[in-house]
Amino acid sequence: MDDGLTYRTTEVSDSTELADVTEGLIAQLPSWFGIPEANAAYVESARLLPGFVARCGTEPVGVLLYRRHLTEAAEIHLMAVAPWHRRGVGRTLVGLLAANVTADGCRILQVKTLGAAHPDRGYAHTRAFYRSVGFLPLEETGDLWPGTPCLIMVKWLPAPG
Repeated sequence: MDDGLTYRTTEVSDSTELADVTEGLIAQLPSWFGIPEANAAYVESARLLPGFVARCGTEPVGVLLYRRHLTEAAEIHLMAVAPWHRRGVGRTLVGLLAANVTADGCRILQVKTLGAAHPDRGYAHTRAFYRSVGFLPLEETGDLWPGTPCLIMVKWLPAPG
């Protein structure tokens, strides 16, 4: 969709800024981030994890936090895009992360999201988005989030060089 809105993405190293952006964006998305304790944990994780922010002018419209588990493996810990979907923000954030970690030897990227065993329609769109950027479902389990199905999705990254 080309509606004239443009954005830029940058890696953010200031943990306070990343936490503030994370808090502001998840507050805009109560259907996805509706558990206050989990939201507080996401904001705290933004103080500890690296991340990228997309901005339209000075307004944050997307954030992605990630963790590096091993040299070969990284995980999207959180991605939140303002109610501004279908404009390439999420796709750009995932692409930026993939390029960044691939250059440093990463070969596998994973994300955990609400599994299909839960009837939430919004997360059906989330799973479809991750498929559209190259993630494949690996396993759905009830062991990670008690009482909630967790779908683990993976994306293979190209070998560097």
